[in-house]
Amino acid sequence: MDHELIYLDNAATTAVIPEVYEAMKPYFTEVYSNPSSVYSFAGKAKKPMEEVREKIASYLGAKPSEIYFTGGGSESDNWAIKGVAEAYKNKGKHIITSKIEHHAVLHTCEWLEKNGYEVTYLDVDEDGLISLEELEKAIRPDTILITIMFANNEIGTIEPIQKIGEIAREHGVLFHTDAVQAFGHVPIQVDEMKIDMLSASGHKFHGPKGIGFMYLRNSVKLGALIHGGAQERSRRAGTHNVPGIIGMGKAAEIMIGKMEENSRKEIAIRDHMIARIEKEIPYVKVNGHREKRLPNNINVCFRFVEGESLLIMLDQKGICASSGSACTSGSLDPSHVLLAIGLPHEIAHGSTRLTLSEETTMEQADFVVDSLKVIVERMRSMSPLYDDFVKENS
Repeated sequence: MDHELIYLDNAATTAVIPEVYEAMKPYFTEVYSNPSSVYSFAGKAKKPMEEVREKIASYLGAKPSEIYFTGGGSESDNWAIKGVAEAYKNKGKHIITSKIEHHAVLHTCEWLEKNGYEVTYLDVDEDGLISLEELEKAIRPDTILITIMFANNEIGTIEPIQKIGEIAREHGVLFHTDAVQAFGHVPIQVDEMKIDMLSASGHKFHGPKGIGFMYLRNSVKLGALIHGGAQERSRRAGTHNVPGIIGMGKAAEIMIGKMEENSRKEIAIRDHMIARIEKEIPYVKVNGHREKRLPNNINVCFRFVEGESLLIMLDQKGICASSGSACTSGSLDPSHVLLAIGLPHEIAHGSTRLTLSEETTMEQADFVVDSLKVIVERMRSMSPLYDDFVKENS
């Protein structure tokens, strides 16, 4: 029997909603002009594209001239970090980040370390929060950048962004935040939070894939990311992805307009699922901060259960979940985020991430928890370790 698809992997990607798809369609077939051309037909693509830039700027409390369209979150992260490293190398070659960043940040920092830069990787507590004291202590005269994510993609913890921004500003250090999981889901104001650079990606908030943006404060001097034409104020050459930009703008407008309503709905379902899982399934651990977390994120470790097998059995019931980041699902090592919050390898291996959308219903949520109960029980019944553990602890 075919089950209804229950998609709970919205941190990996989201569906393009119908209004977004409709908004994009004309820019493939009717208004297909290159916005950089001089004739009036080009203006039909350029004008709506610039309106998106204005819209996104207004959501962040930024200026339109501070919004740059990119190919997505990983590109924006790379540009911010490598760009600052290059532009400010005369001031210093020290960067501060955290151990739970997305690999787009961590691997960029590792690449810089091979090229003569020094990187401090801050520890996090068991909820995934960095220590502001440790951050302040890590700053040196040659520190040029602090890059800390807004919200973690695996455990959903939201970092104290405004306080980080204030510390960075006080010490004259630039502050970049990877807000890929946060934009469109939680309120962000760049001036208030003292953010100098911010990365976001369209497909995490019901926009299309392959389009994102970077907020870059006008006072930050960054070189070109891609050399060629004069697009994006000569900092990112290449013909604009007009349908993608239009789609991302429409998605942002819808998601920011419904943010409070969506949050309320997702938090109610999230908390209901967590409460049931903790009450009805023994030996589980919920990861991430209980309050300071994304509205739609649930991350749980089931002891004596192997995460990958659990996902396969959920899939057989039509449930899409993940064991962490989609970008690392090809690797068998436990998540670097779960190890950083202090989980031992054997427990980290049994992690499952469920990320809801505003379309998720309470009925679906209950079906998922009911399924988890059955699957976890079945998997543990095949584990000699679990058997011994229960005997010892009963």
